[in-house]
Amino acid sequence: MPGRAESGAAVAVVIPAYQAADTIPGVVGGVLRALPGAAVYVVDDGSRDETGDKAGEGGRGKGVTVLTHPRNLGKGAALRTGIARALADGAGIVATLDADGQHAPAELPRLLAPLARGEADLVLGARARTAAMPRRRRCSNWLSAALASRIGGQPIADAQTGFRAFSRAVAQAAPPAGSRFDFETAFLLQALARGFRVRSVPVSTIYEGGRSHFRSWADSWRVARVFARYGRRILLGAP
Repeated sequence: MPGRAESGAAVAVVIPAYQAADTIPGVVGGVLRALPGAAVYVVDDGSRDETGDKAGEGGRGKGVTVLTHPRNLGKGAALRTGIARALADGAGIVATLDADGQHAPAELPRLLAPLARGEADLVLGARARTAAMPRRRRCSNWLSAALASRIGGQPIADAQTGFRAFSRAVAQAAPPAGSRFDFETAFLLQALARGFRVRSVPVSTIYEGGRSHFRSWADSWRVARVFARYGRRILLGAP
């Protein structure tokens, strides 16, 4: 059924967006084509351009809701807002993807499939570490995946991906701290530490589209602090 996983659970798609007026129409349109009937929540995180207006233009009457932060609070805060609204509206499965065009909405059904089959609680869209990914990002991607695998005791192919799908139970677990890019890392590590089943599916590696808002030093430091909380697991492995 459109807008539902094969398990029958209602699907919601959350798109955190900041200064994404150029790319958000294509992303929203792609989601609507991939999952017709799904509830789509675009969280305009204090953009100064027409992100909110552009997101709503093509989605009127098609299940697209635009939520707005009056000022920029960070990607994690936008995800928290969108996920909370999706749960309040009854979503059984939540998928997330970025607004900058670096995730292919057409791959959403493949991302949802392990959840629909009851094989996973959280699914990560894993990008290949090819030349399409900047070298510095390849290194940090490999390191974060290795540490997450150690923490969770299960293989994690891409710990940094924002292209994800997860069950209502995962979404309802106590939301982690963090309001910027550290939120996604904390969300994943918390799910691993609590024993949720995490699976990966290969997705396209795209580094084109809108400009990334990841701030190398500040956000890397925040992410490092999240990993530091699991130092014992990193040293000794998952219990």
